[in-house]
Amino acid sequence: MAHVLRNRVDEVGPRNILPEPRINSIHEVDISLRGIYEVSKILTAPTRLEITIANVVNTLSSFVQMRHGTIVVLDAKMEPEITATADSSYPLQSGVGRVIPQAAIDQIVATGAPLVIPDVSKSDLFQADFQPSASGGTIPIAFIGIPVKAEHEILGTLSIDRVVDGETSPPCDEDVRFLTMVANLVGRTIRLHHILSMDRQRFIEEQRRPEKWLDEERTDPARHRHVKIDGIIGESPTLKQVLETVEVVARTNSTVLLRGESGTGKEFFAQAIHKLSPRGKKAFVKLNCAALSESVLESELFGHEKGAFTGAISQRAGRFELANGGTLLLDEIGEISPAFQAKLLRVLQEGELERVGGTRTLQVDVRLICATNKDLETAVVKGEFRADLYYRINVVPIILPPLRERAGDIPRLANAFLDRFNKENHRELAFAPSALDLISQCYFPGNVRELENCVQRTATLARSRTITPSDFACKNSQCLSSLLWKGPDRSHGGNAIDELSQRDTMQVRRIGASEGEVSPVKVVHPNDPACAAMGPHLTERDRLTDAMEKAGWVQAKAARILGLTPRQVGYALRRHGIEVKKF
Repeated sequence: MAHVLRNRVDEVGPRNILPEPRINSIHEVDISLRGIYEVSKILTAPTRLEITIANVVNTLSSFVQMRHGTIVVLDAKMEPEITATADSSYPLQSGVGRVIPQAAIDQIVATGAPLVIPDVSKSDLFQADFQPSASGGTIPIAFIGIPVKAEHEILGTLSIDRVVDGETSPPCDEDVRFLTMVANLVGRTIRLHHILSMDRQRFIEEQRRPEKWLDEERTDPARHRHVKIDGIIGESPTLKQVLETVEVVARTNSTVLLRGESGTGKEFFAQAIHKLSPRGKKAFVKLNCAALSESVLESELFGHEKGAFTGAISQRAGRFELANGGTLLLDEIGEISPAFQAKLLRVLQEGELERVGGTRTLQVDVRLICATNKDLETAVVKGEFRADLYYRINVVPIILPPLRERAGDIPRLANAFLDRFNKENHRELAFAPSALDLISQCYFPGNVRELENCVQRTATLARSRTITPSDFACKNSQCLSSLLWKGPDRSHGGNAIDELSQRDTMQVRRIGASEGEVSPVKVVHPNDPACAAMGPHLTERDRLTDAMEKAGWVQAKAARILGLTPRQVGYALRRHGIEVKKF
């Protein structure tokens, strides 16, 4: 609704309120300067826009002859948003009303030029608003309308009208020039208020966004959208929890430490954090720290100057420089030497570095993501990893679930890998339902990477368009995973995160779980007869039914047997239509 403010000048008589007739040009210049000065003081006062506009209109009567004046501020749709008026005590029984006609406003806005009408009674723009006096005569009323502009954009109009009766002069060029200067000052003030208002609103929204998101999570967690990220496939609860955490973390510049077994897709999750962050349009740079020696790693990360060492034939920017403003992924961070850890710590703390062989200090702004499958806590205790660097990179740890804990995701991933194989090799292969049931039971110690290799190998050797269980290596006792992990005293590659899986039952607190909440997970080792690669091949339904019977149809016990959560077991029972027996 438009704001309408009216201010009336003190009652001092109908004619005496008007300035005395101007005597000479020096006097006219003096009045204009004083008028601009007074208007400028009003416009710079710390008041609301409506009050500022009203004060400007009210002070105009001290510097120009006027019966009443109006400033109309228009909104984005060119409709009146603020209307401020100031009236003298001159009788209003004839002539135009206090608010100028919309037709006059439209013409001023359309032309972007001053509108001067010596007698409004003879103008079509004022016919609907013009009313003759009670005596039947008319008193000539002049009108001056000026567009209010800022940066060539019309923001409103400024107008006055005056009675012309012989003692007052018709509109003159001096009045038009003075009002034009006032209108330009008013326009800049309006624009400044609009900019400040938008900035204030944007700041309020940014402050409320995290609070609003948390409120939505508290009231209805299911409403929070599931993030879809290229390269990450799955609908399991554990994966969704990680993706929701990724979305929250991506909004900040906090350092992230991705932890998980080999093949769980740490690089994909790092790219997801980068793409969802404000740095998404900047560079994403990655480096595998385990693949390089200390000297080469220093050159790769910090860069080098020409002649810094043998073979340095030109200056080269390091990965930190290349990632400036973006994101840097340091994979296998746990494998760097203690000596290099100190050099890396300085860059992370100060945001400064020098190229190898150089003396100039470079400033970098990089969002760091680290990845490892090593037990950094044990490495810190043994003195193999600096404690200060550990605390620097372990700001937001995210544990990626192994494939065996992502119930239901194996068939989705297998189909995605097979579709990619078909496109690359111009094939039309498909999985039989029994084939998907078979690989759903596999341990996959190599996680998603091993599953992809398994699908490609099977698709390559498949003899028909439909892949059946007999096409898989595990069905023919040729499973590479089972051979790799067959030794009873074989460790899991020295990866401490995977060493947890050697226990019959482990307590892993999921990312996104409430404080103290744990999910019991029983890991089936390939040496276990229950492993799909070593024992008889049961369907998912058969395994579920067998576990429920062993547990006396108690879902919590069956979940421990299967290495699932009770919620996942309940979902699987409903999906397979298995009726729970009650005793």
